Amino acid sequence: MGEAVLSLATPSPFALAPADRLRLRGHLEDAIRRARQSRSGCVLAAVTVRLDPRVDPTAVVVASRREEEPWFVLEQPDRERSALATLGCVQALEADGPDRFRTVAARWRRLAAEACCDTHDDRGHPRGCGPVAVGGFAFADAGGQSPHWNGYAPASLHVPEVAIARRDDDVRMTLHALARPGADADALLAALEARCAELRVAPLPLLDPDPAGRVRVVSAMPPEHYEGAVARAVEQIRARKLDKVVLAREVQVHTGRARRHDAGAVLGVLREAFPSCYVFAVGRGESTFLAASPELLVRRDGLRAGTLALAGSTRRSADPAVDDHLGEQLLRSEKDRGEQAIVTRRIERALKPVALWVTAADEPQVVRMANIQHLATPIRAQLAQRVPAVELAGMLHPTPAVGGEPWADARPLIPTLEGMDRGWYAGPVGWTDLNEDGEFCVALRCALLDGPLARCFAGVGVVRDSDPASELAETETKLQALLPVLAL
Repeated sequence: MGEAVLSLATPSPFALAPADRLRLRGHLEDAIRRARQSRSGCVLAAVTVRLDPRVDPTAVVVASRREEEPWFVLEQPDRERSALATLGCVQALEADGPDRFRTVAARWRRLAAEACCDTHDDRGHPRGCGPVAVGGFAFADAGGQSPHWNGYAPASLHVPEVAIARRDDDVRMTLHALARPGADADALLAALEARCAELRVAPLPLLDPDPAGRVRVVSAMPPEHYEGAVARAVEQIRARKLDKVVLAREVQVHTGRARRHDAGAVLGVLREAFPSCYVFAVGRGESTFLAASPELLVRRDGLRAGTLALAGSTRRSADPAVDDHLGEQLLRSEKDRGEQAIVTRRIERALKPVALWVTAADEPQVVRMANIQHLATPIRAQLAQRVPAVELAGMLHPTPAVGGEPWADARPLIPTLEGMDRGWYAGPVGWTDLNEDGEFCVALRCALLDGPLARCFAGVGVVRDSDPASELAETETKLQALLPVLAL
């Protein structure tokens, strides 16, 4: 999908108009006054302004990022060109342990409740417009302890300095600052204006089609190790110790010292190739965690919540007749239908305690990505109370699509059989706003880029009829979302 590009000769589309500047200064002054009485000693101030509709949020963030500055991107191009891209961090909300979702949600709630910012009816505005917290969560309560996951805490939401949200041709920028007692409003305002002056309009970089140097693609563990893990899981399932467990593997792409993986260029390819997916990137320090994920974990809009049970997959074919046949086989597969039903039932059970009603589609449908087909069942709920999006994510995570059933039995089995630290793989990634609405996808079809090394992750659901060789082949299919891009 092409993007309209602003001319570099055009005056900066990010400079604050006099009225916006005055409004922001007023919010900063109010925040400083409130900070003197606040128990936390700091108050969030923010202003939201409209930008030129040709501004590409992701491209601006990629072009304007300072060295090692935190950044975040979440796009779903086919859904009204929705995008949210952010730079910097004025406040990090982090936690670990079994209460990490509630802890982070409570910290954001306190910050949002005292915020000095624009008040408006946000209907019709881009989702994620206004003050936001963005980031994600590790798969496990204490996940991400391995050195390569440094910076990706088990629960980590950042309140950014700059956020740009888009829906169709409506593009808005929100500037955030954290005011403390004794702060100077003019100094905070000057710092935000200086940041705006650094924002650049430039297209996303392109991948080099003929890079210098050889690329090595290797499994972190031998393929035989993965097949053995699947076989042992099947034994456990047939012994009726559990119904399903999801096992993942890691494949590494080494470019050598001559060059580094370019996260911006990879993002550009992913959003062109997978426009119906959640294309995201979370940058921390020198590394970037990115993905083209097909799976929504939860979306909350007021008292409405939506999610997607995704389980069961098969390959695509360039021949339309063969492609349709593969999809029909998937719909009729007892193994895949059973796996799908497990995920759907668990999601319904998780939502019922906080909902007036929960409804799932009577039959799963086939959803097609560029390289794979899945069984999917949309699920909707009317909430009985305004449970924050972050807490809903915690209630649903991990679904049996990435964990297992029963979860209590699958939880200790996964790290034992996989032999790796999943980190943020299969965890929730997304955002929440002042109303505690938000959207989180599941980090699938993902990779952690760090200089010349990319760690790619893919997993499959193991049930009693699983065949180790077939499950290994399915991981290879799923890895094709990223391996062809990273192995150039």
